[in-house]
Parts: sequence; structure tokens; C-alpha cells
Amino acid sequence: MPYDRIAVLSDIHGVLPALEAVLAEPDVAAADRIVLTGDIAAGPQPVEVIDLLGSLGDRVLWVAGNADRELVEYRRGARDAVPDPIAPFAARALRTDQIDFLAALPRSRTLLVTGLGPVLFCHATPRDDEEVVLVDSRPERWTEVFTGLDPGVRTVVCGHTHMPYVRLAHGRLVVNPGSVGMPYGRPGAHWCLLGPGTDLRVTPYDVPAAVARLVAECAYPDIADWADYFLYARATDVEVLELFGPRDGRQDE
Repeated sequence: MPYDRIAVLSDIHGVLPALEAVLAEPDVAAADRIVLTGDIAAGPQPVEVIDLLGSLGDRVLWVAGNADRELVEYRRGARDAVPDPIAPFAARALRTDQIDFLAALPRSRTLLVTGLGPVLFCHATPRDDEEVVLVDSRPERWTEVFTGLDPGVRTVVCGHTHMPYVRLAHGRLVVNPGSVGMPYGRPGAHWCLLGPGTDLRVTPYDVPAAVARLVAECAYPDIADWADYFLYARATDVEVLELFGPRDGRQDE
């Protein structure tokens, strides 16, 4: 049986106030399922975020992101550094059972959604958890990242780049809900509602209060600067597209 409504939350990055704001949305509370498309815990409040989502039981369907994988690898000694400066703090904060939980998460899920049919949920692309695809990525790039994808899947939902968009690529609908906890371009907690169409949403919340709360509750040494930069979305979408653009292979044209 297909799901009528699915709320998609991506790139929460351990920001509990933003997650709480989205979970309080009536349409999220009423959704058949909440699908997380990765990068759940790498941020200031990783323990609290996983515990809150875990308390929702089987209403939440989890997909791992590259940052979740990196937390596990760092904590288990498979790597001695992580590109994200806050990630080692998050990895050390997590309980052992939470690390084990993240390690067991799937890299993708396919669900039937009313009006959309089979929908593939992943973090970055269907084949990789850190490839970059953007709203303006060229058709050849989409051909590459769709290689081997079941032709019956006509909608792909991904995250990773923290900027929301919906576009067609070779007849497939591609949806990026943006980031709940670390948005680029504009503040707010970004998410998406699927079924029977695609509805990009942004939940406003009290950012100054959230920043103050993170500073008060998180022991990360640079939390004040981190919270100010990410919760206020100091990075513009233009700046981020210029930074990420070369990573989608366009420089090879």
C-alpha cells in the first residue's frame, strides 16, 4: 500500500530546536511516515536529536548520510580526522548504542507514495553518499548519478547540499528538501511534504532563542560562532552554489 503523505527531513545536523519546530508542524504530525535523508547527528546536540527521533518509533524511517558514516568511522577509529570541525565533538558525545544504530542505517530506501509511485530516498545521490548534484547540474551529470537506477523509480529525494529545489532530470523528478538544522540561503528549518505532489516547506522558529539555547546547553568550544553562522544562514545560496559547482563535474566540460 502506498503512503499518502510523507514528511521528509534532511540534514538536521544535531540542531534540536530546529527539529522540534518541524516536528510541531501539524502536517508532520499527521504524515504517515517521517523519512530522514541523512546527516542527522553531526552537530551540537547529537544525543538529544537521535533520542527525540527514536521516541517516535516506526513512524520514522532513517537513511544514513556521509556525516553519519563519518561519525561512526571516527568513533570506531577507522579515521583520525573529519572535515567538519564539529563532527569529532558529536562523535565523542554519542552513546555506544547510538553509534551502533547509525552504523546499521541503510544508504537508501524506496517507498510507494500516492501520486508519485516508487520514490527513492537517499542522502546525496542514489549511488554515493557525498556526490554533489545541484539545481543547475548539467544533464550529463544526472545521467552519471542515475546509472543503474531502477527505471521504475521516477522520483528521487536527496539532501546533502542544504538548499531546497525541485527539478526534472531525464524525466525523473528530483527533490531536495533543504536542511532542517544548517540551511544555506535563508534561515528556517527546511523540509518537504510528499504525496500526491511535492511541497517544499520552511518552518520559521525563534533563531535568537535557539542560538542562546545551544550556547547554554552545548559544550562545543566554538558553539557561539557555529550557531550564529548556521542558524542565521550566513552563507548565501549564491556563495554555496559557486563553492559546490565544481564538485558536480562541470569543470570537466
